[in-house]
Amino acid sequence: MLRLITDFDGPIMDVSERYYRVYQFCLEEIRRPGQKVQELSKAEFWQMKRERVPETQIAIISGLDELQAQEFSSLRRKTVHTEPYFQYDCLAVGAVDALLKIQQAGVDLAVMTMRRVWELDYAFKQYDLGKFFPENRCYCLSNNYVKTRDIDDKPLLMTRALKELPAATDTWMVGDTEADITAAKKHGIKAIAVESGIRDRSQLKLYQPDFIVKDFRVAVDLVLEQALQLAGTW
Repeated sequence: MLRLITDFDGPIMDVSERYYRVYQFCLEEIRRPGQKVQELSKAEFWQMKRERVPETQIAIISGLDELQAQEFSSLRRKTVHTEPYFQYDCLAVGAVDALLKIQQAGVDLAVMTMRRVWELDYAFKQYDLGKFFPENRCYCLSNNYVKTRDIDDKPLLMTRALKELPAATDTWMVGDTEADITAAKKHGIKAIAVESGIRDRSQLKLYQPDFIVKDFRVAVDLVLEQALQLAGTW
């Protein structure tokens, strides 16, 4: 059995608008009355996020002082995963077509995400994605889970998944961050990094995934192509 485990934000959901709206909100909240700030464009902001520019540095570049930058960073963390902002997420281009393709090919499909249960349910309902991921193929954080770092938490999810899921002859992981690559490598799973998420190619290369591709559509085509080649060698 061929299995594809995919991250959710990045490969399937585009979260750039949510992150940018939170940036705008925090900048407005933290600035002093009359203080001049330099609001970044969405393209500028998202490129900095993808290059892993620290939150405090983004704040300073935007015109806040060092103390304000700390407040900005703290407010952003408290705000970015709150319900009012999830409405700004949208489907990544071509993601649903790719999900249909992988499902129709008979591949065992699972999702593994740092979203909490309610955050994943919100997107499933908004975009009718539950049809691709039955409950026993959804690996996310409980609503009361105390997060540490994604790069530590995600391998724990992978450990749980591999214990619970039926055995597969070939397993792939698709994701857009170092946490996805690390979780896959720790368990000897092939990792495909996509450039459609919150890390750019240079950041992804540092963690040495097996492949780096444009987006989820290309990742799905790659997995199916590799499976055909493997089948041809038997």
